[in-house]
Amino acid sequence: MRTVFVFPAGERAETIASLDRHLPRLRGPWTLDGNLYIDIEDERTGYLFSDWDPEDVTIVEAAVGHHPTWAVQIDISGRVDGTAEVHQLIALLLEHGGVATDDYTTHPWTLPEIVSGAVIDGLRFFDFRGYHELTRDQPECVPDSIS
Repeated sequence: MRTVFVFPAGERAETIASLDRHLPRLRGPWTLDGNLYIDIEDERTGYLFSDWDPEDVTIVEAAVGHHPTWAVQIDISGRVDGTAEVHQLIALLLEHGGVATDDYTTHPWTLPEIVSGAVIDGLRFFDFRGYHELTRDQPECVPDSIS
């Protein structure tokens, strides 16, 4: 399972309403094509940032402009590529601003960077193929979440 966290600009309730509009009757968690599992992760009542390195949290705080207390967590089945679906969902969630993170870089990605195919540290957003190429000779660097 691969994971993307999205920190949309705006209020949590607006994000939930948007997900409800675009993925009706699927909450708890929402799903997209049965291959993406989407939920709201909350720092107060959940596990947001519980397994993050403090430096990575600081990077997200700087990109967002404050310490976010919630995020949209997207888990992507290893059975599918998922790139098109992730990009579709990211476009919806970041249409008013915010950033997204993936399993492959510490960079908080903006929608313009994702859409343009920007390369940061040798990788694009959600570039699991590129990551595997970069780490092919270093199997100890491959995260457990990549399947």
